[in-house]
Amino acid sequence: QVQLAESGGALVQPGGSLRLSCVASGGTFSAYAAGWFRQAPGKEREFVAAVSRSGGITQAADSGKGRYTISRDNAKNTVYVEMHNLKFEDTAVYYCAGTSALAMVTEHYDYWGQGTQVTVSS
Repeated sequence: QVQLAESGGALVQPGGSLRLSCVASGGTFSAYAAGWFRQAPGKEREFVAAVSRSGGITQAADSGKGRYTISRDNAKNTVYVEMHNLKFEDTAVYYCAGTSALAMVTEHYDYWGQGTQVTVSS
């Protein structure tokens, strides 16, 4: 079984930056594409970004384009998302997930981490 663990969430001021990490264990990390999702209180979980198995192809939601960058380091069994120019509306719990192929909806993902809290506040 594959287990995913996110880290890097923090309290940050508007306009600030964060890099979230997701470490995979218990399986062959390179066999899975990976995605980041976020969920704010009272809202639906939404797609943030995704990266292919090799890291050569990436996708991002419109809300994150130009501000969010997803990447991976298979040697470290880790997926990252770098977030810049953070806004109040970026406040949410951020989750990483694994799938057999690139996808932008939750139904296509098989493995999920526990989430890490990002709070944007002045």
